[in-house]
Amino acid sequence: MSRIGKQPVQIPSGVEVKLEGGNLSVKGPLGQLTQTIRPEVNVSIENNQIIFAVDSDEYRSYWGLTRALVNGMVQGVSKGFTKVLEVIGVGYRVELKKEYIVFFLGHSHEIWYEVPAGITAAVKDNKLTLTSPNKQQLGQVSAVIRSLRKPEPYKGKGIKYSTEVVKRKAGKTGKGGKK
Repeated sequence: MSRIGKQPVQIPSGVEVKLEGGNLSVKGPLGQLTQTIRPEVNVSIENNQIIFAVDSDEYRSYWGLTRALVNGMVQGVSKGFTKVLEVIGVGYRVELKKEYIVFFLGHSHEIWYEVPAGITAAVKDNKLTLTSPNKQQLGQVSAVIRSLRKPEPYKGKGIKYSTEVVKRKAGKTGKGGKK
């Protein structure tokens, strides 16, 4: 059986959880999130805990998934999530202009990326910090931004996560041309 699904999710103070039909709504100081719960998973709220159960082993994969999604929602509305992206390279830079992030990444033009609703962005020293209560949306937006110029293995130029380690390759080692 699932070990993740067996663990209840603790509801911190200041977070309100409502179960209406097949939808679970979590409201906290940083916002409100909703998730549709699969009918195979039984959800109950007791003593400041959200408890998950399934009737059959056939659906136990949904058990742990549902618990992980709800745990992410509770953490998001109470603490929030953060991703830090670094822009590395000579002449590469990032700026914030109103609701747009402007990237200068060595192309013939700058790239304007509109910040979606629910995500806040901040720029300091070529480091872009994205914060949001929605973990899924934050991960998708940071992946799209990273794909604008992935870090290359020879000089390490590009956009990378702050925790990412870029494997570097050795360049050409030839001493001259043909004789």
